[in-house]
Amino acid sequence: MRSGAARLAVDLLPPAMLALVVTFWAFAPEAWVKSTWVVIGVSTAITFTILLLEIPFERHPGWRMTRREFFTDLFYVVLNATIISKATNFFAERPLESAKEALGLATPWAGEMPWLLQVAFVVFLIEFGQYWMHRLMHNSTPFWLTHAPHHHITQLNAMKGAVGNPIELWLISLSVVVLFDFQQSAVLAGYSVLGVVSTFAHANVRSDPPLFYSLIFTTIRHHSLHHSVPYEDTRCNYGNSLILLDRIFGTYKEGEASIVGQDDRRRLSIREQWLFPFVPLIERMKTARERSARAAK
Repeated sequence: MRSGAARLAVDLLPPAMLALVVTFWAFAPEAWVKSTWVVIGVSTAITFTILLLEIPFERHPGWRMTRREFFTDLFYVVLNATIISKATNFFAERPLESAKEALGLATPWAGEMPWLLQVAFVVFLIEFGQYWMHRLMHNSTPFWLTHAPHHHITQLNAMKGAVGNPIELWLISLSVVVLFDFQQSAVLAGYSVLGVVSTFAHANVRSDPPLFYSLIFTTIRHHSLHHSVPYEDTRCNYGNSLILLDRIFGTYKEGEASIVGQDDRRRLSIREQWLFPFVPLIERMKTARERSARAAK
């Protein structure tokens, strides 16, 4: 009985943390909603809380965090929170906001919806865009080259969702949320919900949430299958946080994988991850130089 209760408690960790972050933003003072440091604090707390859960509730010993993995993942978490975030704001969100203002677009109805509905709408808007971008990356070679480094990771951990080529990280961060006049607290709650779900979906935590959660939200079972070794097997379960979209659009696949990676499962260095999209071009240039050198002889 105690074992079953303990198992249930672990399985309920993802929905419990979802409820916690939504409640936090629902009652957060306006000063906290406007504070960048509070936003950073919430995001950091989500990531490191789930990372710590990997210690007592490890799912696969082969995914156990190492010193090298930790510092590589931390590098990417910081990169996403700084450079990628600023690039998204400068090259995407600001232009969208300017276009919205220039065209006189307004959506006051968005901010007048019930607060929880606003949160759900934010989650849907972001995930809908990410689903189709993610699906494109697995079905178009140029986009796959930017996304493949994320699939060359050989273990899953709480910070692994942040790991990848900077081009992909920027592309997957794009959304149209700024075009809607939601309450800021609802927007932040939406991003926190996505943070909780996607972090658990990459984490080495033996939590298998109940159907009311896993029917809608992506779990480690869904996402580990997406990271399985054969390339063709990765072309499913594209929802980073909303597996419901895969169920709707016919890309859902049941199962789980404990062996993850691509090709020969060789772990890429940060340098290799960043150069990966340009490898075909580099190889062509190298071949052309060799041919030129042979012709000159």
